[in-house]
Amino acid sequence: MSDGGRPRVPSEERIVLHVDMDCFYASCERRREPELQNKPVVVGMGYEAGESHGAVATASYEAREHDVESAQAISQALERLPRAENTDDSAEPAGHYRPVDLAYYESVSEEVKDVLHEVADTVRAVSIDEAYLDVSDRLGWEGAPVFARNLKARIHEAAGVPASIGVAPNMSTAKIASDYDKPDGLVVVAPDEVRSFLAPLATETLHGVGPVTARELRSMGIETAGELAEADRHRLVERFGSRGGTVHDHARGHDDRVVEPVGNPKSLSNESAFTEATDSFDHIRDRLVALAEEVTTRTSQRSVLYKTIGIKVVTPPFDVHTRSRSLSGPVDDPPLVERIALDLIEEFEGRPIRKLGVRVSNLSFVEADQSSLEDWERSAAEPNDPGGASPQPDGGPTTENECDRQASVFEFL
Repeated sequence: MSDGGRPRVPSEERIVLHVDMDCFYASCERRREPELQNKPVVVGMGYEAGESHGAVATASYEAREHDVESAQAISQALERLPRAENTDDSAEPAGHYRPVDLAYYESVSEEVKDVLHEVADTVRAVSIDEAYLDVSDRLGWEGAPVFARNLKARIHEAAGVPASIGVAPNMSTAKIASDYDKPDGLVVVAPDEVRSFLAPLATETLHGVGPVTARELRSMGIETAGELAEADRHRLVERFGSRGGTVHDHARGHDDRVVEPVGNPKSLSNESAFTEATDSFDHIRDRLVALAEEVTTRTSQRSVLYKTIGIKVVTPPFDVHTRSRSLSGPVDDPPLVERIALDLIEEFEGRPIRKLGVRVSNLSFVEADQSSLEDWERSAAEPNDPGGASPQPDGGPTTENECDRQASVFEFL
């Protein structure tokens, strides 16, 4: 049997990762405002700065220590954790409240997903802040812990947010493992450890067991996954229908679901940080050329076309600048990516740079007519666009300042 053209790996040999971004919205706000590190952060839905209406979307772990929780009314959260700006006594617990900025969070999520697609061929993103990876075809179990640690470091370096990762032979156990040691956790459950890992856990930690089912199981004298694994399967099916058989399987560490990709990435990129900020333009250009080559190698291998080519530049202290240029049609043209990247970096000559990135976006994963380099050059040379930097009616190149903003950049570990 195959999965999307790949031979299906036996379940006991599969290596599945569940990547969960810890308190993601709050982590994004800390990336934008590094001074919020280790402080209580509350992000509100339907909330405007300084107001008391709306609901809590995410509360950092520091805020949770004061009983602030997701879906809680902002007014209730404020009773338990007053706003920092309204607190005179620095010793008094205070929260930093921010409204949801979904566009920003999605941009950070895309940076994380770029890393995931770079390290794994099979990625299933299930929400803005979590995804499953199947890396069975890339490594064996002996290499899984190092792979997961390196992935955490790459996410931190590329996107500036922490992730908890669970590694297991199946999706349900990997999800439990990622939740086991939050925040910033890493738990690896090898095939011969699954039953012993699950046994002491409460039944509600299992996929498919909600509060109501957990109460019913307790009424049957079943409180742990180990007890559920040893329970009579027929009795469970009689009580819960087919779901009873499913949760029984999960308690025993059995889950035949396959990690199936959903959709395609919106962009592909590669980034690299310098050991120290440098203004050596030859060094910067060489690094940019290498990054462009790495990105276009991936796009060519995956038969991906792209319409937008861009760079990311981080200057001291932590200023993030992005520049991009959109083409008249989708291409797979490595020399053009290198040429545009070098074109865009000219703006930063003479400035110290901490980190560089090259990104291609507006991707196409189906057969399509390609615009040629000659087409692009002819479009760029139109008389009404002498600099190639303004939108054209015929769809010629466009240079955009996508999102200049302050950000926290974590060096690669």
